[in-house]
Amino acid sequence: MTHTLLQAVRRYVETYADPAGVAQTPIPGLTTIRSVTPSGLQHAISQPLVCLVLQGSKQVAMGTQSFSFGAGDSLLITADVPTVSQITCASADAPYLSLVLELDPAVIADLAMQMKEEATIADGTPVRVEPTDAEVADAALRLMRLLDRPASIPVLHAQLVRELHYWLLEGKHGAAIRRLGWPDGHARRVGRAVALLRAEFARPLPVDRLAATAGMSPSSFHHHFRAVTSLSPMQFQKQLRLIEARRLMMSEGRSTSSAAFAVGYESVPQFTREYGRMFGLPPGKDREAVRNWAGAAA
Repeated sequence: MTHTLLQAVRRYVETYADPAGVAQTPIPGLTTIRSVTPSGLQHAISQPLVCLVLQGSKQVAMGTQSFSFGAGDSLLITADVPTVSQITCASADAPYLSLVLELDPAVIADLAMQMKEEATIADGTPVRVEPTDAEVADAALRLMRLLDRPASIPVLHAQLVRELHYWLLEGKHGAAIRRLGWPDGHARRVGRAVALLRAEFARPLPVDRLAATAGMSPSSFHHHFRAVTSLSPMQFQKQLRLIEARRLMMSEGRSTSSAAFAVGYESVPQFTREYGRMFGLPPGKDREAVRNWAGAAA
């Protein structure tokens, strides 16, 4: 089953991948990824997702925790948290290949109600790695097969995405995933504020507005936001800005000042200082390092 899924993902991503090796599919939230070389460090604030690694290996760090995983493993992220990842094993003959599905809180809530599961308290670890369950791989394979028949996607994809969520809920980390679906749970309410931050990160966002979006008092919002994401709202927004600025410089060739102003900074020196603290190098030297790494990889 896993080998068949590997071949399906390989065919799709080799045909449709962009220059970064990412191929978005017509199925909402489903992405395939390919890399023929180990990667540099990739900073992100990941959305809740499951990543099935089919070939190669990767390492992901969150805070002081580090996870190494490879073919046959699944990475599960159950909150919007900052991660630093790196593809550690990939080559032209055996590229890194993975399948990523964003988790849908509405689907999780509906399934949890039908499954009549109690709202048990999961441990607070939002990043986990486990061997991929056979049922999850089977549902993922049938999703990939829909891509060969585009007319089937609008009719069938929702039930297969729902089934994949079901098997994740049935698995070892079902309690952690279920927490995403609690309509009035802290994770879901913080998620509403996170969605606003992601949409408007370049604009000033008063904490009162974010707290109101989450349906909490400002003090309660601060506490629960940090508990869910490991960051304060201001730190979260700052990391979103810096990650997007880095993308603008590396992918679109923007200058330091252009990227800084585009993501909401008013001071280029402040942007340069904060960029260096997050990525380890100031923008100019980081650009040069990435170019050198890309040249060596090529």
